[in-house]
Amino acid sequence: MSSSDQQEPQAVRPLEILYCQICTFPPEYCEFGSSLTRCKEWLQGAHSQLFDKYYSDEALQSKIGTLSLEAQAKLEKDTAKKEAKAEAKADAALKKKMASQVSIKRIERNKRKHVTAIHGLEAFDIELKKAAKFLAQKFATGASVTKNAQGQDEIVVQGDVSDDVMELIESGAGPLKGVPADNVVIVEEKKKKAGE
Repeated sequence: MSSSDQQEPQAVRPLEILYCQICTFPPEYCEFGSSLTRCKEWLQGAHSQLFDKYYSDEALQSKIGTLSLEAQAKLEKDTAKKEAKAEAKADAALKKKMASQVSIKRIERNKRKHVTAIHGLEAFDIELKKAAKFLAQKFATGASVTKNAQGQDEIVVQGDVSDDVMELIESGAGPLKGVPADNVVIVEEKKKKAGE
């Protein structure tokens, strides 16, 4: 038997699945997300054949043909309510994020030693442990995530690196990407003298 007689098995190609750019579900499941109207607009613009398959008048009639008129109206009302709620939640989260402030505090430990405490990064979805590790490597010093006096997490870096941290945030370096420089303030905290 020669090698030409043997047939090699045909490689099975993986399925290519399209995902919605709005809700990240496959298009046939967009109706279960909270942004159906925007999903429909995207699908109609990007993939009009699929839009016709799932959301044309004929497709919708075949889907809801078994529902009563009251049930159809209730379904549309519930969908609109769900979308409005999701949009309001997203807007509130964005407003909260933009109102949040990051403070870089230069704290004097004794006459010549300082530490820099960075507080408020978690509001911008920054992973504090990764950021602390990044800062420790960047400045070749110790950095850790600790709780401050108010019980909130902050990054404490050994040394006076407040201006350098500000520059890193402005340039969007490493894990500090996504923090608007306008929301960052530098605070100086001196140790109180015994006589005060």
